[in-house]
Amino acid sequence: MKLRGADQLIGVLKKKATLDDVKDVVKLNGSEMQRGMMRKASFTQGYQTGTTKRSIKLTFEDGGFTARVGPTTDYSWYLEKGTRFMAAQPFVGPAFYPQRTKFINDMKRLMK
Repeated sequence: MKLRGADQLIGVLKKKATLDDVKDVVKLNGSEMQRGMMRKASFTQGYQTGTTKRSIKLTFEDGGFTARVGPTTDYSWYLEKGTRFMAAQPFVGPAFYPQRTKFINDMKRLMK
């Protein structure tokens, strides 16, 4: 098997973006998503102590190529999706979907 053009591809990738740039994009978007999720975790129905908002953590995995953001309270899923006794008060989804679009655009910009 022979691969032609690999040297040119590697050269273009080295010019366009480094892995540090990718890590910076992941870090920036992870922190923005954490802030957005915390902003949206202000619940209007029922009893609110702020525990869920304070439990939203940002962690990095895979050497900085993965950002994991989310609440750590056991009951946060019930707040997000609701129950038969309680209406949903989503805060994860509304923070995630706009950030996903921004992250994809940032990664595309790195490759231009």
